[in-house]
Amino acid sequence: MMTDYAIRAISKDGKVRGFAAITTNLVQELQKRHGTYPVVSAALGRTATMGALIGLTLKEERHKVTIQVAGDGPIGRIIVDADGEGHVRGSVDNPYVEHNDDYKLNVGAAVGQGSIYVTKDLGLKEPYRGASPIISGELAEDFTYYFAVSEQTPSSVGLGVLVKGEQILVAGGYMIQVMPGASDEVITRLETAIEELNKLTSISELLHQGVTAEELLVRLMGEGTEILHKQPISFACHCSREKSRTMLKSLGKEELKSLLNELGQAEVVCHFCNEKYMFSGEELERIIKEEVN
Repeated sequence: MMTDYAIRAISKDGKVRGFAAITTNLVQELQKRHGTYPVVSAALGRTATMGALIGLTLKEERHKVTIQVAGDGPIGRIIVDADGEGHVRGSVDNPYVEHNDDYKLNVGAAVGQGSIYVTKDLGLKEPYRGASPIISGELAEDFTYYFAVSEQTPSSVGLGVLVKGEQILVAGGYMIQVMPGASDEVITRLETAIEELNKLTSISELLHQGVTAEELLVRLMGEGTEILHKQPISFACHCSREKSRTMLKSLGKEELKSLLNELGQAEVVCHFCNEKYMFSGEELERIIKEEVN
């Protein structure tokens, strides 16, 4: 299977910038860790791909972005974290949802109505926060709308995940943004290229045919498109046993004593990766003593 990666590019005339990513392995890892049903794999995978694309816009590797898709559909909230180094993780409230119409995954109905929230930690005193309503639930057009209304950046987003049961056949997407000062001719040419692509096929089918991220951007942005940066994309979680211990300690002495008396141990499960951290009764007693001291 092809290694996941993302690229950043600029058009020949310098008026359009583009981002594209192949995220098949990332989405497969998320499916495996959360046991997502196909429609949830598609929704979580599209959001994770968007996280990888936004990660490419961050200026430093340590900068982070958190995306929350808060819809009222049966899958609940989708949360994705990504950084400037290509690390992505994600979770969903309810992984076990079936929502198909005529054998087609109905992602819009599974996501429902609500809002998209994007928080960027750029190392400043306060993080940047943006929000916009969910307009379709299919997510690509929802993120397109988000960039237009919340960040005032004319953009076009395409996201695709091709699912077969528990197998992710392919996943990826693109984000095209018009630079300030672009002429009407440039905008019209770009809109035509995107429209023609959408008429012919879907992003997931195109990627399944073997089209690379580079080829995808050239199709949309034209010949002479220059690839400025390429980086690997991978699943990565920040959880650890030490962080889980700190979380237990924050519960306080009484709550820890209650855990010890009722269960004799504690299990901490990471919301993002489902990694389990077990703490024995002896370990809980040590944490309680630390809390007392």
